[in-house]
Amino acid sequence: MGHAVAAMSPFEIAIRLKRYPAVDKAGAHAALKDLRFALAQGEFVCVVGPSGCGKTTLLNIVAGLDRDFDGHADLGASANAADARPTIGYVFQNPRLLPWRTAVENIELVLSKEQRHSGVIDELLAATGLEGARHVYASRLSTGMSRRVALARAFAIQPELLLMDEPFVSLDEPTAQRLRLLLLDIWRARPTTVLFVTHNLREAIMLADRIVFLSAAPGSVIAEVAVDLPRDRRADEAAVEAYRAALLRQNQALFPRPD
Repeated sequence: MGHAVAAMSPFEIAIRLKRYPAVDKAGAHAALKDLRFALAQGEFVCVVGPSGCGKTTLLNIVAGLDRDFDGHADLGASANAADARPTIGYVFQNPRLLPWRTAVENIELVLSKEQRHSGVIDELLAATGLEGARHVYASRLSTGMSRRVALARAFAIQPELLLMDEPFVSLDEPTAQRLRLLLLDIWRARPTTVLFVTHNLREAIMLADRIVFLSAAPGSVIAEVAVDLPRDRRADEAAVEAYRAALLRQNQALFPRPD
């Protein structure tokens, strides 16, 4: 079963404190405290924790969207330019598509002219099963199709680090499961480092090489577990549930009910 691990990586995150100031009658709120972990290149890491523990805040800090914190998120330099940050893709809980643009136009928005003509869009539309929807306006896409466009857009920029914030949380389970399998297919074909936030331990077991567990707010790392369930068994719901149950039994003191 899983065991504690320590990763050596160019992606190192150490947040001593992230606090939101008081607003009106709401007092100051410490979202993250003494949080530290690392990601190995090409690793798929899931962050699991209860609602309100600072998971989205963590992703925003890593993405560079929130710089008001004590600590550092050391992502090293891009493999393509020594003085540049790595290319980061971000898939939000909401797909954030422009409704007045088509599926293909929403993907083109993040690409240079050269990238648009490289064939990457056609490849990803084929991989996500969206060839027939390329000229459909985003406002007419189903939720599941919108999620697939968001996935295609994130991979189109060839990210060196892909951040994903509960991207399947609003979907029915069969659709979510299909998209998890699709995500893994694309990730294998286009390897990148992934930091995936979820509150769903089953989802984390299915996807991750390693799971980082956060405490309740202020979020800090309470455990790191390598997922040693063979990947060819992770589409088997019974195998995932058995692994989850065993993991909870072995680590009851740390996270009695993380799901």
